[in-house]
Amino acid sequence: MATSTPAAPTGGQPHPASAGPPAKGGAGGGAPRQSRRNLLHRLDLGAVPYGFIAPFFLIFAAFGLYPLLYTFWISLHRVELSTMDTMEWRGLANFTELFEDDRFWNALANTFTIGVISTVPQLLMALGLAHLLNYRLRGSVFFRVAVLTPYATSIGAAALVFTMLFERDFGMINWGLGLFGIDHVDWESQKWPAQFAISTIVIWRWTGYNALLYLASMQAIPKDLYEAAAIDGASRWQQFRTVTVPGISATIIFTIVLSTIGATQLFGEPLIFGQGPNGISGGADNQYQTLGLLLYEEGWKNYQMGRASAIAWAMFLILILVFVLQRAIARFSSRTS
Repeated sequence: MATSTPAAPTGGQPHPASAGPPAKGGAGGGAPRQSRRNLLHRLDLGAVPYGFIAPFFLIFAAFGLYPLLYTFWISLHRVELSTMDTMEWRGLANFTELFEDDRFWNALANTFTIGVISTVPQLLMALGLAHLLNYRLRGSVFFRVAVLTPYATSIGAAALVFTMLFERDFGMINWGLGLFGIDHVDWESQKWPAQFAISTIVIWRWTGYNALLYLASMQAIPKDLYEAAAIDGASRWQQFRTVTVPGISATIIFTIVLSTIGATQLFGEPLIFGQGPNGISGGADNQYQTLGLLLYEEGWKNYQMGRASAIAWAMFLILILVFVLQRAIARFSSRTS
C-alpha cells in the first residue's frame, strides 16, 4: 500500500514539527556575554594598574599629604602642646615673627655652614672611593660592604662615639693634637670646631652610601668609551675627568639634592653632640643649633606648636627653593653644553 508524504509549505519554510528548540549558547545569549567580556577587558587594562599603585597614594595621603596640610593649618594659629584642641587664629603672624627672630636666621646660617662643610668633602670622598672600587680589586665585595657599614650604624651610636672622640679633656682627637704640640680644643663650646665635629659625623655616615651610588652609575658607562679614550692617548685622570664624571653627572646632581635635604633636616647628630640640655639649644650660645633643633625647641621645650609648625613649613619652602634652583641650573648647563 503506497503512502504519500506531506508536501512542504510554500515559501521554503520548514514544517513547524521539524523546528527544534534553539541551540544552547546561541546568538540570543552570546551578545550579553561578549559585552561583559569586553567590559572586564577594559577594566583590566584601565583600572587594574591604578589598583596596583593605589596603596602608595593612600599611604602617602595618610602619612604625607595630610600631616603636611595639617601642619600648615596649625602654623596659622597659636597652639600649645598641652592644649592641642584649642587654637587661636593668628594668620601669618607666626611666619612674620619667625623672620624677625634672630634665632631663626642663626639656625639657618648654621644649617647652611654645616651642610656645606659636610656635603662637599663627603661627595668628593665618595667619588674617589667609587672610582677606586670600579677597578678590579681582590675582595672588592668586602670593600663595598665595608664602605656601607657606617650607613647601617644608628645615628645615636655614631654620635656617641664621635662625641667621646671629640671630648675636650680625654678625647682621642685632642690627644692626637697634643702629640704635635697643639693645645686642647673645646670642640663643643666654640662655633667652628663644634660645626666641624658634627660635620665629621655626617661625613662618616654618608660617604659610603654615596660611593655605592656613584659606583653603580659608573658601572653603567659603556667600556667602549674608556677604550676609545685610551686609544686617543688619554691618561687615567683624563678618562676620569672626560668620561666618568660626565657619565655620572645625573647621579652627582641627585646626591647633591639628597645631601641638601639631609643637611636641612639635620637633628640627631647635634642633639647628641650637645650631651644634655645644650643639645636642644645647639650649645650655650646656639653656636651649632640647626633648623631641626630650633623646631624641636619651640615645639617640645617651649610648647609653641604654632611656631614649630611655621619653622617646619619654612624648611619645606627652602627645600622647594633648592629644587627649583637645581632644575634651573641643570637646564642652563644643558643649553650651554
